[in-house]
Amino acid sequence: MALWPVYTGSGTPHDGISRLPPPPPWRAFDGAPVLDAPGESDAAAASPDRVHRAETYRATPQTVQLVNAALYLRRPLLVTGPPGTGKSSLVYAVARELRLGPVLRWNITSRSTLHDGLYQYDPLSRLYAARHAQATTEAGIEDHLRLGPLGTALLPYARPRALLIDEIDKSDLDLPNDLLNVLEEGQYEIPELVRGARRTPTAEVMIDGTDERVPVERGRVRCRAFPFVVLTSNGEREFPPAFLRRCVTLRLRQPDDGQLMAIVRAHFDGEPDTYAQTLIDRFLSRVGGGELATDQLLNAIYLARSSDLGSKSLDDLAEQLMPYLGDAPHTDAF
Repeated sequence: MALWPVYTGSGTPHDGISRLPPPPPWRAFDGAPVLDAPGESDAAAASPDRVHRAETYRATPQTVQLVNAALYLRRPLLVTGPPGTGKSSLVYAVARELRLGPVLRWNITSRSTLHDGLYQYDPLSRLYAARHAQATTEAGIEDHLRLGPLGTALLPYARPRALLIDEIDKSDLDLPNDLLNVLEEGQYEIPELVRGARRTPTAEVMIDGTDERVPVERGRVRCRAFPFVVLTSNGEREFPPAFLRRCVTLRLRQPDDGQLMAIVRAHFDGEPDTYAQTLIDRFLSRVGGGELATDQLLNAIYLARSSDLGSKSLDDLAEQLMPYLGDAPHTDAF
């Protein structure tokens, strides 16, 4: 029986992902050979900060609904919103609750290309190795090739992997369009392996984040369980309609009083004290005047709890820690 919601936002790990219904017929994939996904306790799973973000993330009802829509439809989730609203933390929270293993992460820059996300191949190191070994055959290409985060996520895992494509709006104008076919078809080719497939039909290639090797047959990769893909954007640019219609879109807003209280409780393991509540109230009063990020508030609360400064010094420090992130009218906030 299908389970809705699969992702509950409770933060308690469970195996609900195994109770997803079959995908829509137009989103069914049949990649092989089927691979076991790495366990959640994999050594490369996450650094402490990522674990903390996963454990302390607090999802809104809208977030829970749209995460589940993306999971059921096997579609990427495009998350937009101001800085500090938890866009990148979301994928870690979902991966932890649904036990999807280590999150694969692709940080986008203006120079990022689709090729970077799929795989990296170093022909110069192969040429050097071939000369050193006095070998000229196609064998050994896989020793100089590693799958990227997107390429790894699209391997034929039995359970979906979690992939963060962070700050897609920083990319070159062509990247969203370049992603269309790969995300729609759930597959790609590695030409260097395709050319050598007659001699080496199965190549063992390294995956992103570890030295583990997986088999790739005849240079072609096709997913089996479509990955949970989160693309984040600060809303700094428009995306092509063809790209948007292939995504489920979640627009995050600045948290309200209740959400901020829940976030503070999660990060500091308890109710905020009187001064922390004062900082929360001041933060909320300033939100309408410009762009602020929740982690600015968390930084101010942490220092207030960890220092013995007087209230006037704390106020001055908090004001310096919580400047507007963009142009905003001058206000005497504190």
